[in-house]
Amino acid sequence: MSFSINTVAVVGLGLIGGSWIKALRQTYPDWHVIGFDRNQDSMVKAHSLGIIDSYEGSVDNVVKNADLVILSVPILACREILSLIRPYLKPDAILTDVGSVKGCVADDIRAVFGQDQANFVLGHPIAGSEKSGIQAANESLFQNHKVIITPLPSTSLSAVEFISSLWEVVGAKVEIMDVAHHDEVLAATSHLPHLLAYSLVDTLAHNHENKEIFNYAAGGFRDFTRIAASSPKMWHDIFTANKTAVLDALDLFAHDLSQLREAVANSDSTTMMGVFTRAKVARDHFSKILARRAYVEPMKNQQINYIANPGGCVTGTFRVPGDKSISHRSIMLGSLANGTTEVTGFLEGEDSLATLQAFRDMGVVIEGPHRGRVTIHGVGLHGLKRPPNTLYLGNSGTSMRLLAGLMAGQNFDVEMTGDESLSKRPMNRVANPLREMGAEIETSAEGRPPMLIKGSKPLKGITYTLPMASAQVKSCLLLSGLYADGKTIVTEPAPTRDHTERMLKGFGYKVQVDGDTVTVESGGELTATNIDVPSDISSATFFMVAASIALDSDITLEHVGINPTRIGIINILRLMGADLELLNEREVGGEPVADIRIRSAQLKGINIPEDQVPLAIDEFPAIFVAAACAEGTTVLTGAEELRVKESDRIQAMVDGLQVLGVDIKGTEDGAVIEGFGAKGAFGGGEIVTHHDHRIAMSFAVASLRASKPIKILDCANVATSFPSFIELSQSSGMNVTVE
Repeated sequence: MSFSINTVAVVGLGLIGGSWIKALRQTYPDWHVIGFDRNQDSMVKAHSLGIIDSYEGSVDNVVKNADLVILSVPILACREILSLIRPYLKPDAILTDVGSVKGCVADDIRAVFGQDQANFVLGHPIAGSEKSGIQAANESLFQNHKVIITPLPSTSLSAVEFISSLWEVVGAKVEIMDVAHHDEVLAATSHLPHLLAYSLVDTLAHNHENKEIFNYAAGGFRDFTRIAASSPKMWHDIFTANKTAVLDALDLFAHDLSQLREAVANSDSTTMMGVFTRAKVARDHFSKILARRAYVEPMKNQQINYIANPGGCVTGTFRVPGDKSISHRSIMLGSLANGTTEVTGFLEGEDSLATLQAFRDMGVVIEGPHRGRVTIHGVGLHGLKRPPNTLYLGNSGTSMRLLAGLMAGQNFDVEMTGDESLSKRPMNRVANPLREMGAEIETSAEGRPPMLIKGSKPLKGITYTLPMASAQVKSCLLLSGLYADGKTIVTEPAPTRDHTERMLKGFGYKVQVDGDTVTVESGGELTATNIDVPSDISSATFFMVAASIALDSDITLEHVGINPTRIGIINILRLMGADLELLNEREVGGEPVADIRIRSAQLKGINIPEDQVPLAIDEFPAIFVAAACAEGTTVLTGAEELRVKESDRIQAMVDGLQVLGVDIKGTEDGAVIEGFGAKGAFGGGEIVTHHDHRIAMSFAVASLRASKPIKILDCANVATSFPSFIELSQSSGMNVTVE
């Protein structure tokens, strides 16, 4: 159904309704706008300002010929106005409102009309000003502000789309929300703060020293109480209309405030720091909290493309961000340790932050991160608390799989979920062995997230042989073994990264490693320690490949982790003929590190040894690019795990390289790549990344040997592992920009 609008009725000529119609008239100058307000001066003023074309003294005359009716009246006046205009509305007229409480308006519609109205679209613009009245109308008021549309069960989709378009044309961002959910969210995020501001100012105004208080009030007081200057009548109506949700929010606040008062009275530093650190993070992500999103926003909501221009070389000495795997584990084990753990070099990427936030949600006080420094006030193996909501883990499969093992040992239920990409990834590989240990776990179809883990289920140690090499599965079972009766013994078919074993030992927990078998037993404790996170070899890989394939390149990557279970990329590049040397080898916090120098060299195709595949499983997208630049054929086998990463990385790289003109064929467990050698080059084209950060960065590196620009779509997820990738790429010599 399409709507033809000739005449618009605006009932209530205040700031919001006046601003909206003023902005709409810039796009729809031919509309005839009629206004009504019980204040004669408001109608005269609106007419003199050109906001309306005419006005009437009775509301029935205003709406009888209107194709669109905008209700901008006080919340408690809505039912009366609807009763007055109902007999005069055109059958096909579309109605909408701008009130900040939706449940009472829905009740008014049903009371007046006897049922929901298909053409009545409830809306609430999240915008305003200390100024009020039609004289304050501002056509820019809604630009880059949210407008929440709350359709009723029978509201027509075409009406919703039409009203949404009217908000979007004035620069607003429309979101759809359930009526009850809207009122609950706004009670907490808008109505409660206004109530508190009014109360605080009133309390201080009664103080006999109020003159001094207001004279010497600092910026924080002024900022917090600014909203107490809003219209008392309007807020009286809002609190009355949304009483139940406001009282729920107020009761929760009063409970938490009472606990904070007790913490201050008792000088309880842990509780105070917990409140303050959680609050700081929440405030830093305020816009997401308003919409009740998780602290870490799903990356798919951000649209970022890379434009990688051809040519260039990479040079310099620099350090890539901290190791993601170690960053995850430092938060997990530091939280479960007794005492305070100091972490430096922490990777401030989305995945690591998801793990950090999960433990904050379970009551752990964590300060930072600030320039890679994090302070974790551990609660001990049995000190975690039930999170208030689902643990949202963004795009981080590592977080979910490792946390599954820890959560299986807790005395509370917890649900874990993630973004669209994570929700497609298999979790039965950890869920099934955990079930063998006695855990009760529910998942979606085919073992995919969300995962619901029931607490208070006694775990027993098992002997488990991994069906395929996976550090995440191994680590999950070892972490669950901290809570299981008896020994938990895990055997892997090929070596995988051993960060969990090393870090458990670093925290003083006994771990037995015998060849390809690792054993832990419950009953021990973790003792806080200091962790210096080395640079991530997976992030370093992109620059190692870049320097190898681009003529005249020479770089040194500092403080890179060279854990023996992670050096597949070094071994493979050396087999391909890379000019690569390790300098200043040393051990830091139980992890071996080195500076890596790489210079350009002509690579050669090889059959990649299968024993190196688990040691380089995350690095293969970049290795594909190296293989395409090599002389001869490169064959990869035994890498079926690549098909169940953030994307099907085999298929994603095959498709992308074929776009760039590479002769490549995918196989079930790998690929066959015909390198174009010293005289060849990638073509240009548009690359689909499937929201996979490693696919995006690999094709950015390919531009060094390209003949035409490469456009790389959907690169926002690079922030999950390498938030400074573009800056480092540009400073080292790559010509990559963000679109």
